[in-house]
Amino acid sequence: MIGGACQADLAVLVISARKGEFETGFERGGQTREHVMLAKTAGIKHLIILINKMDDSTVQWSEKRYNECKEKLVPYLKKVGFYSKDITFMPCSGLTGANLRDPIDENVCSWFKGPAFIPYINDLPPLNRNVTGPFMMPIVDRYNDRGTIVMGKVESGGCKKGDNLLVMPNKVR
Repeated sequence: MIGGACQADLAVLVISARKGEFETGFERGGQTREHVMLAKTAGIKHLIILINKMDDSTVQWSEKRYNECKEKLVPYLKKVGFYSKDITFMPCSGLTGANLRDPIDENVCSWFKGPAFIPYINDLPPLNRNVTGPFMMPIVDRYNDRGTIVMGKVESGGCKKGDNLLVMPNKVR
């Protein structure tokens, strides 16, 4: 998760709406808090939160439960450093696929009017990166396998085979 988050531009956090599961994941020491903190620390600025298992018998596509999960998460997300404009909430059911590819059926969930998850991702505007600027890539990890291999997220510029790069802060070529 950490390796992938360090290279990502946005994160998708899938949480359970099922009674008891959401609370377990969100209370102190829960993985929901941990994953949000790791995403923010890794430099992710945009967060999509899929509130999953909305079809569960303890939830039954309840708008009240959806809002309850949302209201508990938002103060923590703001405390960690996510802005409201960079957070998107969506109800879904991974088991049935509801609101993942196709919008939710009006008979199942009449209160949610937003887009389905995949069309929403597809319609996001591309990030504006400075491709003509100097090559900058924070190095996240390195491996010694047939030479040194480094991993990171390109922040600006570009490189190709044969380019001479300066590694900072050691100024090693």
